[in-house]
Amino acid sequence: MKKTPPVLVSVLLTGLATVVAGPAAAAPAAVPGELRQLQTRQSLLGTHTWYQQTYRGIPVFGGYYATHQATDGTVTTADGRKTITGLTGTAAGLTEHRARSAVAGRLGRQPARAELVVVPGPAATLAWQTLTPTARGTVRSLIDAGTGAVLREENTVREANGTGQVFNPNPVVALQDESLTDQDDTDHPALQAAYRRVILRHLDPDKETLQGSYANNLSEPAVTSAERTYVYPRSDPGFEQVMTYHSMTTAEEYIHRLGFIDVNNEPQDYVTTGFTADNSYYDPSVDAITLGTGGVDDAEDNEVIWHELGHAIQDDQVPGFGSTVEAGAVGEGFGDYWAVTMSQATSPDTAVTPLACVMDWDATSYTDDEPHCLRRTDTGKRYPADLVGQVHADGEIWSHALWDVNQALGRTRANRIILEAQFRFTPDVTMPQAAEATVAAASVLYGPRAATRTREAFQARGILS
Repeated sequence: MKKTPPVLVSVLLTGLATVVAGPAAAAPAAVPGELRQLQTRQSLLGTHTWYQQTYRGIPVFGGYYATHQATDGTVTTADGRKTITGLTGTAAGLTEHRARSAVAGRLGRQPARAELVVVPGPAATLAWQTLTPTARGTVRSLIDAGTGAVLREENTVREANGTGQVFNPNPVVALQDESLTDQDDTDHPALQAAYRRVILRHLDPDKETLQGSYANNLSEPAVTSAERTYVYPRSDPGFEQVMTYHSMTTAEEYIHRLGFIDVNNEPQDYVTTGFTADNSYYDPSVDAITLGTGGVDDAEDNEVIWHELGHAIQDDQVPGFGSTVEAGAVGEGFGDYWAVTMSQATSPDTAVTPLACVMDWDATSYTDDEPHCLRRTDTGKRYPADLVGQVHADGEIWSHALWDVNQALGRTRANRIILEAQFRFTPDVTMPQAAEATVAAASVLYGPRAATRTREAFQARGILS
C-alpha cells in the first residue's frame, strides 16, 4: 500500500529568506491571536514553537503558525494560517453522534476521536473530523457538519512498500551475500552466521516486556522475560519484536550523541505482529509504527525500521508534516536517507551491498536484479524534470541530495545539519524551501564552506539554482 497525500493549498514560508540571507528580524511582542499552542521543541540552534490556527476557538484544518527563536534571541516565523471566508456560523447542525455513526457504517469501525473543525476554501465549511483505526492504519474523515456529506477521506499512514529489518543491519549485508532468500521465515542454516548478540538498553526496570525509554512494543502476544533475556530465532515472532526495540533505541541514542535531546525523545510505539502485508507504515494519528510480515518480515531489515522511524522523527519536529505530495516526497526521501545513514555505522560500502541501496534483505522478496534494493539514494533523478507525483519515486531526488551532503561533509556534520534544518520545515514544505533551510543550518552550524558544499548538493539535483 502506498500513500499519496492530498495536495493542500500552498502557503508562504514566512521568514525562510531571512533565515537564509542573514539575521532575522526582531522578535514580535506576541504571536497572532486565534492560535492554540501545540508543542515546543529545542534544537541545537534554538527553540521552535508550533501552534494550531483556530477560528472562534475551533481548529482550522491545515492551518498552522510557528516561531523559531535562535540562541541569539532573534525570531523568525512560519505562517500557514488560512483565510476563513463565507462561514455563516459555528454551530453544527449534524450532531457528533450522527457523524460518528455515518463513518462507522461506512468503514465498519467506530471512530476513536471526533472534533469540530473549520475546513478552509472559497467558502469555509464547518465539519466533523473523525479518526478511525482500521487494519491498515487510521482513516481521517471530514464530514460536513451541516449536510453530512463526506468532504474528504484519507488514510493517514506514512509507509514504505516491501520492508524488512533484522540482524545488524540485515543478513545480506552482514554476510555480503545477495543469494539469500526468506524461505518462508524458516531459521535455515545459511542465516546462522548473521545473528548478533546485542545489549538491549533503556528497558523499563519495573516491567518484563520490551518497553523502554525510546521504544514501546505493542505487538500481540508480546514477548516477556523476567531475566530480560530475549533470544529467539527469526522463525519466532519475538525475534522481530527484539530487533525493532534495539533498532529504535540505537537510533535515538545516536540522535542524542549528535546533541539533540528533543527529537522524538519518547518511547516510540511499534507493532510487528498482525499485519500480514509486505509493507510497513508510520501512522501519525496514533504515533505508532506497524511492520508487516509478508515476504521477508519487515522487522528483519533494520533499514525498514529506520525508514519508518524517519517519518516519526519528522512528525515530532513538525506536527502534520507531509500534507502535500512534494512534502511527502521529502518525507520518503528522508526516511530512505535515515535508513542508509544509520547503516553507515556497521555496514561496509561494497560492490555487493552498496550503502546507497535501501532495504537489501527485504527487497529479496520482490526484486530480481542484484544488488537487491527497494530504492536507492544515488539515482540520477533531478528536480523538477523527474517529478512524477508519487512520493516514494520523487523521494529519490531528495534522498540523493542528502546523501551527497553526507559524502561531502561526513556523517556527523551532515546529520546535525539535516536534523536541525527540519525544525524549520512546514507541513507543506517544497524541496527548494527545505533545501534553503538546510543550507542555512549548515552555515550557522559549520560556516560558509559547509553551506557551499550543502548548496552544491542541492544544485546537483536541480533543487536549487
